[in-house]
Amino acid sequence: MRKLNGKLLKYNIAIFISGRGSNLQSIINYSLKNKTNYNVKIVISNKQKAKGLSIAKKNGIKNYFMNFTKSRKLGNLVLNDLKKNKIKLVCLAGFMRILPDYFIKSYNGKIINIHPSLLPKYKGLNTHKRVIKNKEKFTGCTVHYVNKYLDSGRIISQKKIKINSKDTEKTIEKKVLKIEHKIYPLTINKILTNL
Repeated sequence: MRKLNGKLLKYNIAIFISGRGSNLQSIINYSLKNKTNYNVKIVISNKQKAKGLSIAKKNGIKNYFMNFTKSRKLGNLVLNDLKKNKIKLVCLAGFMRILPDYFIKSYNGKIINIHPSLLPKYKGLNTHKRVIKNKEKFTGCTVHYVNKYLDSGRIISQKKIKINSKDTEKTIEKKVLKIEHKIYPLTINKILTNL
């Protein structure tokens, strides 16, 4: 956390979403606590009807829809907006698009993602289905830096949960989401504390 004239200043972060925004909500809730190092400044969705946009709106956070991975022109508009708003960290929270190389290079080392598996296992989609199929005893979630390879950036933090014989894709999804909501805001805070 920075200080200016004795006043504590929080770092601005941006959240990219595609859906309901449950991780977004947990990040916002955590950011409202006094000891956090960040403030959710912008929420951007690649889907116009993403429920997460209304969460941002309710919390008075700048938000908009832009399918910016479709063209470099749109991508540059978003990059300019991030720079204009002094965004220190971009957090992907259920963002279901692969960021273009030029975008990742522009924000090199300042983009993170949360993935619902214990990486490097089960990169990509349908993680819970594959976990059950392979009779895994544990699963979890991983926060990692984003690079040009899918779910392959340096791991920052992980949280593990046990799978029991009665678990289904749905129950595992619920369990994993619950730990995502705890680990993601804490990890964001930790990264910004160490800047």
